[in-house]
Amino acid sequence: MAQWSRIRSDSGAQRPYGNQESTGPKIFLLIGNMMASNTMTTKNRLFDNRVDCWSLMTTMKVQDYLDLVESAYLNRGGLNYQRVALTTTSGRRIRARMVNDIAQGAILPPVVLGVVVEECEFKKIADQSFDDTEKAIVGEWKDCVSIIDGMQRTTALQEATKNKPEVAEGVVRVECWVSSKTDSLIYRMLVLNTGQVPWNLKRQLQVVYAPLVEELKAHVKFERLLNPNTAERRTKGGEFSPESLIEAYLAFGLRKTDIDTQESLAEEFSRLDMAEAIATGKYSHYFYPVVQLLVDLDKAFSRLDQLDADIEESLVSPKFKSGRHIFDSQPARIGFVVACSLAILGRLGSDRSPDESRTALITIEKGASKLIERLSIMSIEELRVFLGLDVLSERVQGQKRSAIGRYERTFFETAFKVLIEVRFELPTLEVCWRA
Repeated sequence: MAQWSRIRSDSGAQRPYGNQESTGPKIFLLIGNMMASNTMTTKNRLFDNRVDCWSLMTTMKVQDYLDLVESAYLNRGGLNYQRVALTTTSGRRIRARMVNDIAQGAILPPVVLGVVVEECEFKKIADQSFDDTEKAIVGEWKDCVSIIDGMQRTTALQEATKNKPEVAEGVVRVECWVSSKTDSLIYRMLVLNTGQVPWNLKRQLQVVYAPLVEELKAHVKFERLLNPNTAERRTKGGEFSPESLIEAYLAFGLRKTDIDTQESLAEEFSRLDMAEAIATGKYSHYFYPVVQLLVDLDKAFSRLDQLDADIEESLVSPKFKSGRHIFDSQPARIGFVVACSLAILGRLGSDRSPDESRTALITIEKGASKLIERLSIMSIEELRVFLGLDVLSERVQGQKRSAIGRYERTFFETAFKVLIEVRFELPTLEVCWRA
């Protein structure tokens, strides 16, 4: 069983054990081996009022820790969602040094785990004994574990135990954050990684990939979420890949279409913009309703199965042959989400008040609902005319391949801004495509 550490001075303030001076309120030092810690360690659980999380500190046997995260890897698709192993010459040397240090008994900085649980389970923690919470983390909540910070250390521990099996009997410090909301863990992740070896934006979010998708399932009525491990393709409206929704999540928070998912989160403004949006609850309040609108419009457009044969022959390889093809396009999905984000939240640096944002969302939802109802009673011919796929194909075609992605994102953002500005009341979407 893991040993949970409370570190408290005579005055009640947290400080390290031993003779070292404390450099801050949250510094934890491990002194001695596992046997020694049994005589000086008590269990600790702290509540973070800022983001509504429980923080638990523990020391675990290395093998117990690796068993815990191995289960998480198997349920989350392996290590692909974490920061990749360092591959540069200097990176490999650092990794080799870390593995060697571990084999010689070095104690690593704490690994930080995150666990998202149901709201009802989360509320019980305050009244539970510490042992009950501990048992839940290593037991029934085990499959909900994600690594927030410590991928390189985990990999080094795996290599060290392979090279020297007795390392598995050593100890590793682990901090576990338990929350009922994915947003809280993402916020912790963005804050924790300040100043460290940068991850790109997309991989930062994939650390908490599974719980984010689970929350989307709970809030949005999809036709189906595609399985990222089997490379499934969309076959009808309302089907989306989790990866495309993660990118939409980024675009919604940063309120721009030009999201380079390979860029580093070391770009401080991107980090702070996302952290602010998460901390204020903007994602929880507005992102899920916007995705639901995207799903509903996608299903309504998808009633048109195919372009008219004569129109299709007049176009050179039309990109948009059916209603479903509009939101088959990731640029269209991103353009719609960003247009909604700007209308609801305002531009960065000029944010709307909560009341203004709520009013804007209600207006968009009412307009979209009326349009969807109108589309539902249209004949297929009327729907073909309304969608204007021939015009859309003409407007998108002809761009240089190197710039097509950026052009399409800007194009669809502008188009859907028009749709929102006219409150979804327009004769055909040609008005948007020609904006």
